Amino acid sequence: MDRTGIITFRGTPLTLTGTPVAKGDKAPGFSALANDLSPRALADYAGKVLLISAVPSLDTGVCDMETRRFNQEATRLGADVRILTISCDLPFAQARWCGAAGVDALETLSDHRDLSFGNAYGVVIKELRLLTRAIFVVDRSGTVTYTEIVPEVSHEPNYEAALAAVRAAL
Repeated sequence: MDRTGIITFRGTPLTLTGTPVAKGDKAPGFSALANDLSPRALADYAGKVLLISAVPSLDTGVCDMETRRFNQEATRLGADVRILTISCDLPFAQARWCGAAGVDALETLSDHRDLSFGNAYGVVIKELRLLTRAIFVVDRSGTVTYTEIVPEVSHEPNYEAALAAVRAAL
C-alpha cells in the first residue's frame, strides 16, 4: 500500500509503502537479522515492553544521535524494556557502528534482506528502499501503545513522548 503526504526528506515529498500500524493494533510479526546474522522475530521479545526505533541509516548524523540517545535511556529503563533500532544497514555495518559508538544497551537489527519489518509496519521509503524515521512502543501483551512517524526524515523523534509511552506500558 503506497501512501503519500506523510513524510518529506529535506522538504522533498516521499512515498511510504507497507501496511500502516496504529495505536491499539496488535504488533505485526517481523523477522530481521542481528549483528551476528542470527534471525530475530517479534516473538523473541514476548513479555517485554519494546521501543522500536526505525531509522534510515546509522551512518547519518540524526540516526547516530537518536540511537546514542536511546542507548543512554536503555540503561535507565530496566530489564523489562528492550530497545530495538532497525535499519536497512547490513548487520556488519551495524556491528561496526555499535562498536565505534560504544552502543551496547540496545539491539540493532537489519531489515536489509526482505524489508519484513518495514513492510509490516508501513515504514519503507519507496524511492530509497530505506526505512523512514519512526517510533513504535509495544506493551507486554503485544499491543502497539504509541506510534510516531517523523514527518521530516532529517528531524529527530519526540524522545520524551516515546519514553513516557514506555514508562506507561510498564
